Parts: sequence; C-alpha cells; structure tokens
Amino acid sequence: MDQRLYGVVLSGPRPVIRWYWWWVLCLFCLFAPLSIAASESPADPIIIGLNADLSSQDAQAGESIRRGALVAIDEINLAGGVLGRPLTLEVYDHRRNPARGVYNTRALAEDDNVVAILGGKHTPVVFAELDTIHEYGIPYLIPWAAGTQLVDNNHHPNFVFRVSVRDELAGRFLMQYALAQGYRRPALMLEQTGWGRSNELALVMALRGQGLAPVRTEWFNWGEQYFSSALERIHAAGADTIIFVGNSPDAVQFIRAMQARPEESNLPIISHWGIVGSDFERLMQDALHHINLSFLQTFSFFDPPFPDRAEAFVARYQRLFPDTRGIEDIFAPTGAAHAYDLIHLLARAITLAGTTERAQVRDALERIEYHAGLVRDYAPPFTPSRHDALDITDFRMARFVDGVIMPHARCD
Repeated sequence: MDQRLYGVVLSGPRPVIRWYWWWVLCLFCLFAPLSIAASESPADPIIIGLNADLSSQDAQAGESIRRGALVAIDEINLAGGVLGRPLTLEVYDHRRNPARGVYNTRALAEDDNVVAILGGKHTPVVFAELDTIHEYGIPYLIPWAAGTQLVDNNHHPNFVFRVSVRDELAGRFLMQYALAQGYRRPALMLEQTGWGRSNELALVMALRGQGLAPVRTEWFNWGEQYFSSALERIHAAGADTIIFVGNSPDAVQFIRAMQARPEESNLPIISHWGIVGSDFERLMQDALHHINLSFLQTFSFFDPPFPDRAEAFVARYQRLFPDTRGIEDIFAPTGAAHAYDLIHLLARAITLAGTTERAQVRDALERIEYHAGLVRDYAPPFTPSRHDALDITDFRMARFVDGVIMPHARCD
C-alpha cells in the first residue's frame, strides 16, 4: 500500500496536493492573526451611549449632559484613552418619551461595543427603562433623574449608578430650607408621575419629623395649562409657601397663573431642580423680578468646591464650545458637572476591570476607592450597598439672577 495516500511519507517525492495544503497552512498562520487583530484592535473606540431628551421642551438638560460627557471624553482621550482605546459617545434622543427611552436603551444595549449608557433628566423615562437595563446587564449612569426608586430598584445585581440628587434626601433638604426660612404651613404642588410621588413621600416624611404636615397637596399632569384653581385652594388653606416639583414647561404655566393674581397674595416658591434645563429663565425673566423663587442645585461654577478643577473644566468646555463666553454661558451646570464626573468614574472602572465586559465594569464601579471629581471628592463613589454618589451635604439652593443660576444657600 502506498503510504503517501495517508500523508505520512517521510522521504521520497511529495504529491503536489500536499504542497498546496502546506502553502494554505502557511498563509493562514501569516494572515489569521492580522484579521483577528483588526477585529479586536486596541484602537477601536469604547462606546458610551447617551439616552436623553435632546429635542423637546427639556432639550437644554440633555445638551448639558452631552457637553459635560464630551468634556470628560476629550480629556481622557488626550491622556491616552482607556486601556489604550479612545472613548466615543453615541447619542440617542428619547424626546421625553418613556417608550422611546426603552427603545433607545434596547438599541444601545444590543450593540456589544457599547459598554454603558448615560441617562437623562426624566425619572419616568428611566423608570420605564429599568427592566431593559437589567435584561441586558448594562451599566446605566444617571447624571440628573432624581427618583429614589431608580437606584433602589430591587434588581440584583443592580446596574444603575447615580451622580445626582436622590429625592429621599432632596425632600428632606427642601423642607429643612423651608423651615429655616420660618415657614410652617407649606403646600405641595407636584407633578402626577413617579417623580412627583417619590417627592411627596420624602416631603411628607420630612414634615412629619417636625410634627408638621402639608396644608394642601395639589397634583398636575405634564402639559397642564391651568393652575389658577389650584392656587385658589392653596391660598384658602392658609399656606405660607409652595414646594413645587415639576419640570420647566409646567413651571412656566404655574408662574403665569401666579402672575395673574394680586402680587401681594403671591407665596414664596421653593422648587426642586426640574425648572432648570429648558428656557424657563428666558421666558420668565420679567416675572422672576416679582416672584420669590429658590430652587435646588448641587454645583455652581460661581462657587465651586475645587476652583482649580472647575477652571480646567471651563477652559476645556470653552475650547470645545467656542460660543461660551464665560461661566454664565454654561447652561444647566449641574447636568454638565455630573456627567463629567460620571464619565471619569466609568473610565476608572474600565481600567480597574481591565476589560469592557459589562458585568465586570459594573463590579468595578463598586470597587473604586477614590476619585477627585468636579463636584466632590468621591471616597468611595459607590459601594455594593450604595449606588448614589452624592448626599445631602452636596445640596444647595440657588436663584435666577438676570437669567443666570446663582448659588444662594446651603441651608440657611
């Protein structure tokens, strides 16, 4: 039997067919590593998704988040990127619509190259996305939406992390501020959403701790045009201040209804920060001279906790967005500051994990020991039992002064 048929001949002439396969094997060994390297190149960007309102009534909030993220990405990429790869931002617009938010979350999560998603302003949108976030196991970073239940979501493991206000603490802070101003008969004006209900619980609990209760609670839906009757009921209840929880489009109608009343009957308004992130201050600029309005914030470039870090941020922001003349032109500054810190925390987590595998990045976010941020020193930012990076000591009140957000008080 001719042993050459079995390809085991050790001497003598080789069949042409064997030389052919030998060359195929050589070519495969030569080019296969190149094709693998091309498909998994260290230079391929690490994609971060952004899912926020960028075109409806709160588009300014989404744009502030986008800009803060881009400042951080530019800074990180100029320093060499993460794991030798640049970061890039893939932007989706949910238009303030929960169903669109879920669609966008799924679209981003189905792309294996997306390591995490940065969210937006609206608690109802993020709340609708929670099951999808955890179905795909993708880290979701919140720079604005404040609903307590977004982080305390009963998912294990929990993929949601936040650098923002937590309503449970915000309600307590707003009431502390109201009481410090001498008010004892607050009325509540709340939007009829999960965010509004989250705040009702926090506000009522804070009052109960002082032996007090709201004298009146009024609810409104998104797009409400008529607040006059609610204001009449609040006035009849003998309120001495109004705690407002709503977004800027509804706040515009609320202030207009208050303007229609005799000025001497207008009550002070203490607002959550939903009124920021649109063109509220432009539309209401004249009215604000006659209304006592203060609202919640966490950060101001006019009084930053770390001036050198803020100065570096502003310089880079102005380079990326040349129409920015000064810090007064950085609109919705908390959104930009929170997003900036979140992107840096994500970059640290990816470096710590040594991979962009989502579950490992999630775990690494809980293991970051320290980060010197724009808003605060995070030591640590998150733990396995705490996914909110800010606390009540980071909160402050602010006012609009000639259309610019100016710090007012921490809790005087």
